Parts: sequence; C-alpha cells; structure tokens
Amino acid sequence: QVHVVESGGGLVQAGGSLRLSCVASGSIFRINRMDWYRQAPGKQRELVAFMTPAGFTNYADSVKGRFTISRDLAKNTASLQMNTLKPEDTAVYYCNTPPLVVSHYWGQGTQVTVSA
Repeated sequence: QVHVVESGGGLVQAGGSLRLSCVASGSIFRINRMDWYRQAPGKQRELVAFMTPAGFTNYADSVKGRFTISRDLAKNTASLQMNTLKPEDTAVYYCNTPPLVVSHYWGQGTQVTVSA
C-alpha cells in the first residue's frame, strides 16, 4: 500500500526560506522519480522539481536557483529546500511519483504562504 505525507509548510515573509519534507511508503517511490508539485488557488497543479533515483534533477524555470530537491532512497524520503521565497510561491505543495500521478493518487499536501 502506498502512502505519502508532506510537511514543513507554513507562513513566511518574502525572501525567507522553508524546507518541505516528504515521507513515502511503498517501493514504487524508491524505484521511480520523486516529484514536487504545487497548486496555487485557482491554478492548475504544476511540477516544480523532480529527482530521479540516479540523482538527476530538474526544476521549473520559476524556481530554478532558489529551490533544491533532495531525496534519501534508503529512507524513502524527499525534501524541498526553498530559499528566497516570493509571494507567487504561495501554494499547496505535494510530493508524488509519476505512476501515482497517473493513478490520481495525492497526499494531503502542505500549505506554503509567502507574505509580501
């Protein structure tokens, strides 16, 4: 059975930092890409960053240079270090893996609010 729990969100001023964490259960996470998504009010969910099991990373242009994804394959966890936050980063953040995205499984997410 797969399960994912995100945490670490909160309210921060613009320019501040937050570190999001994701704890996943199920081998599907260990053998696939780990993704971080976000969904702002009234907008579609967007892919923010991902990391493959081999360590390859990719970032959305909007967060490149400010966000850093990491993961621990042994512990089945992932993190998203977010620096120099902007009000437009305000969203609910989710971690997931492509096979579960296709299956429409999502965790509860963690709210990030950046005040101007």
